[in-house]
Amino acid sequence: MTSPTALWRWLGAAAVAFLVVVSSSSIAVAQQPPAGQAPAQAGAQGPAQPHNLAPLWREVRSGEPGFTTMRGPEAGVLVQSGGETWRELRNGPITFYGGLLLLIVPVAILLFHMVKGQIKLDGPPTGRVIVRFNNWERLVHWLTAISFVMLALTGLTMFLGKYLILPLIGHAAFAWLVAFSKNFHNFLGFLFAVSLVLMLITFLRDNVWDPCDAIWIRKAGGLIKREHVPSKRFNFGEKTWYWFGVCFLGLTVAISGLVLVFPNFFDTRWAMQVANVVHLIAAILAFALALGHIYMGTSGVEGAYQSMITGEVDEIWARDHHELWLKEVNARAAKGGAR
Repeated sequence: MTSPTALWRWLGAAAVAFLVVVSSSSIAVAQQPPAGQAPAQAGAQGPAQPHNLAPLWREVRSGEPGFTTMRGPEAGVLVQSGGETWRELRNGPITFYGGLLLLIVPVAILLFHMVKGQIKLDGPPTGRVIVRFNNWERLVHWLTAISFVMLALTGLTMFLGKYLILPLIGHAAFAWLVAFSKNFHNFLGFLFAVSLVLMLITFLRDNVWDPCDAIWIRKAGGLIKREHVPSKRFNFGEKTWYWFGVCFLGLTVAISGLVLVFPNFFDTRWAMQVANVVHLIAAILAFALALGHIYMGTSGVEGAYQSMITGEVDEIWARDHHELWLKEVNARAAKGGAR
């Protein structure tokens, strides 16, 4: 049998355990909030619940900067949502419609040439030549033209190469080609920018509006009826190429390209994305217009290419295409100047 002393010990231990349980329950009940406050506090503590990361990623997605020891613009931005918008725009509409335009323009030029043919001179060459472009003008033109074509080829490699070139040469060769194109493109851009400015200054005087340009517009340059429309040194079509193609699009391409080459001066991701989109669109439009300019300056018009090779044109060419300019040249020659 159990002794009285042991029995009292068991009873005391049971009493202590009972008191501990009752005290713990009372404390837990006292710490519970009133019934009306429970939903509000539960809602306030909701974002801090374990594994509930939705509020955190919503803040990250919003682009709000957080705390970081790094210095610099956007250093505290973990995710910039505009990057995905730029990627979809660049790989979507710009690639599709830009590539489509660069396909349509050569086809349209080819069809035009097949239907209309080359614009011929009205008679045989006279043998009397006139200086149309001096050495400086031809130098500036060819520096701009050659650098532009090289930039276009390397730019198209980076722009459409993964669709057209990669399947043909494989990843290793394409990676080398793109890396070379990128570096060559960046360095050659400086030559293009300088020659572009020189070209704008050199040909500015002869590209201002003249009343004869209205006649050229009304007759569509004589391309439809195959007639020669009198004009001065440059007709309205050439002036349009100068102001829109060379001045506006050319400067847009050059400036946006400099922004991309020197990101330290424009070091926000938003600035890089905008510059890249503007650069692509302006370059595509400039290249499409340049194809038309190249066609008219080579096989489109008889004798036009010679003016940028030797700088001279035959008198009949000047009379057919720039009759008013020929009269000005003859007037200066009559006063003792050179033709």
